[in-house]
Parts: sequence; C-alpha cells; structure tokens
Amino acid sequence: MAVLRGVAQYRNQLRSLLPSGPAWELERLPELDQVLQGVAAELARLDARAVDLINEMDPAGVSELVPDWERVMNLPDPCLGATPLYDDRRLAVRRRLLAVGDQSAAYFVQIARSQGYPDATVTELRVPRMGRSRFGQAHFGTWKAQFMWILNTGGRLSLGRRYGASYWGERFGMNPGSALECLIHRSAPAHTQVYINYD
Repeated sequence: MAVLRGVAQYRNQLRSLLPSGPAWELERLPELDQVLQGVAAELARLDARAVDLINEMDPAGVSELVPDWERVMNLPDPCLGATPLYDDRRLAVRRRLLAVGDQSAAYFVQIARSQGYPDATVTELRVPRMGRSRFGQAHFGTWKAQFMWILNTGGRLSLGRRYGASYWGERFGMNPGSALECLIHRSAPAHTQVYINYD
C-alpha cells in the first residue's frame, strides 16, 4: 500500500535538503520558508492524487475513472438501459472484470440476486423418459419442453428506486425487470428457452 505524505512531512524534507550557508538560513530569509510551504503543498497534493490513481486501478475502488474502464470493457452495458445510475455503472465494471460465466441454475439465480431478487429460483422442465419418470412427480413437460426452464423471481424486488437515487422517467417503488431479462437471455445457453416468472 502506498504511503501518503502530508504537507508538513514534505516541508521538513525540503528544509533538510537546503544547502548550508547564510544565503539559505530560514531566519534571515522568511520568504524562502513561504516558497517551501507552497512547494510542499503541491507535492502533497500530487502524492494524494498518485494514491488515488493506484486505488482507481482496482475496479473495486474505482470512482473517477469509470468512463475509462467502460471504454476498455465495452460498457455501459445495454442491459442497464439508456441512462444507468452511476453506482450501477461502477458495479457493471466490477462484474465485467470478474465475471466467469456458467450454464448452471445457480449461476442464473446469482444473476437474479444481483439484480435485487433475493428469493429467485430455477425450475427445470423435464420430458417424461423411461426410467426417470415417476407418478406424482411435478415439473414434467412435453417433448417440446425439454429445453425449457423457468426463472422464478420470487416476488418483487427488495429495494425499489427512490427519490434522489433514481433517474428521470424511472418508476418509484420498483426496479424494472428489463435489465434482468436482458442479462438472463444474453447468458442463457443457445439451445434453451427461458421464461421469467414474476410472482
């Protein structure tokens, strides 16, 4: 981790680097101390900005360089809509960098949870097959439904949009499901058909 030096530390360092002699004595030349104070303040500011830059290199702490990260990662994600919130954009940068992808049901449940559906589940439809079918067992479909699955959102979102944290035109009290549908359909295996069940 980078060590952040303050104005006083830089001023003391500059004073110690002054050459010896009467021309450089701070008691005789108080203007020199004012110059050193100004230079120390600028060096401390540059040091602080260098630490900020080191923090911006990690998407977990990015705040100022979100547009640059988006340019590199082909963001903002069209699934977030035309005008996503700044926090959503920061989260999208982190997700894009750390995303691995998967085709399991747990992966799609995790996508739904990241969009604010904490009780999401996946129901996989199976076709009746010899040796696997049992009387009284639910979730069997027809032969045409063998590649269908259902994402159950588990009701409304736990957090809705609110005043001061939403953008113009977004409905209060709920998050639209278009982002969830876009993310799920984009990641779903190509040979499957997914239906999203909003309880």
